[in-house]
Amino acid sequence: MMDLIPVSLRALPRDAAILFCTRFTRLFAYGALSVVLVFYLVSLGLTDTQGGLPRSIRPAGAMALSSMLTTRADRIGRRRMLIVGAVLMAGAGIAFASTKNLLFLIVAGTIGVISPSGHEVGPFLSIEQAALSHVVPARGRTEVFAWYTLAGSVATALGALTGGAAAGMVQKASLSPSDSYRIVVLLYAALGVALAFLFTRLSSSTEVDASATAASGVSARDFLGVGRSRSIVLKLSSLFALDSFGGGFVVQSFAAYWFYLRFGVPPAKLGLIFFWANVLAGISALLASRLATRIGLVRTMVVTHLPSNVLLLLVPLMPNLTLAVVVLLVRFSISQMDVPTRQSYTMAVVRPEERSAAGGITGVARTAGAAISPIFAGFLFSRPALIDIPFFIAGTLKIAYDLVLYREFRAIRPPEEAD
Repeated sequence: MMDLIPVSLRALPRDAAILFCTRFTRLFAYGALSVVLVFYLVSLGLTDTQGGLPRSIRPAGAMALSSMLTTRADRIGRRRMLIVGAVLMAGAGIAFASTKNLLFLIVAGTIGVISPSGHEVGPFLSIEQAALSHVVPARGRTEVFAWYTLAGSVATALGALTGGAAAGMVQKASLSPSDSYRIVVLLYAALGVALAFLFTRLSSSTEVDASATAASGVSARDFLGVGRSRSIVLKLSSLFALDSFGGGFVVQSFAAYWFYLRFGVPPAKLGLIFFWANVLAGISALLASRLATRIGLVRTMVVTHLPSNVLLLLVPLMPNLTLAVVVLLVRFSISQMDVPTRQSYTMAVVRPEERSAAGGITGVARTAGAAISPIFAGFLFSRPALIDIPFFIAGTLKIAYDLVLYREFRAIRPPEEAD
């Protein structure tokens, strides 16, 4: 049985194992919330357009939060910043479960950590990846990141399945739809508390040596938190922002809502659909690490991401539910292969003592890219004749990202590929 487990996982240190657990816990919570969030906000009396507003304002808070925590994590302490993020995640869940006032929801979404997409938000991903890169060897980094991505995808899938099923079961028990969705939101808050506890178990091995930080040329007053790596980080950030802006039109909660509007699919069945979608996405991440060893990280990002975006364009063109689901699942089976390679590439081409900041800056760029698109998506989803348009916008922008990324970075290779 042990032979089926790759050497990179069998040799994981304790801190890396804890980071896998925190990833799973967090993405389970995100997945559960993503399936019911739109339904919950609409059940509170918000219109479709208003329902998109808290999810659009939220990235502004996530950007400020990520900038503050990630650009300082290497100097102040990665574990401390992760605990702060977990507390804000729990607080946001409690706030969303406690009010239906649009203004309060916007404030909670701005200050706290809420994921409408089922994907990462806040400071966690970049700091965790920097810590992982600190405790695993460079040669095994991409494979570890691939399994780390798989853990998140499986967790998101299980969360989506649990969130949809739980809401359906509670409604059958005669509770109102609003109350059934609120239970899932409260679960999200509880998992934020569990996340904070797990982060307290990390050791000092995940932290950066103070002398290395000083040697990097980054001053304590440097807002970006990067010195020598600044140019490449800013260039990557601009491209990631474009990709994320396109993706913001079809985040998982909007995609689930599209299936409801187009084909009348109930939340419980949506949970099952996105369970398998995320399982396939996670499995594909493992294939990405093997492909990257053959053709390199940048090429792997592009040759897997580009066809997935063509499939995204095809989803709304399908004439029935079965074909639409099949295209969606095929798309998910390759859409996330660029994730571990993109993350590994970012960690590889910057200095070790600037990894948290680099991950944070690129993460903020992705959040910024997604900040505006949900407003337009909410507007389009509120008009039956326009609900297919977000897929076309998203696919076109993401294809442009793939082409520019390859042109700009095909010649910049990480150290392990240059040997």
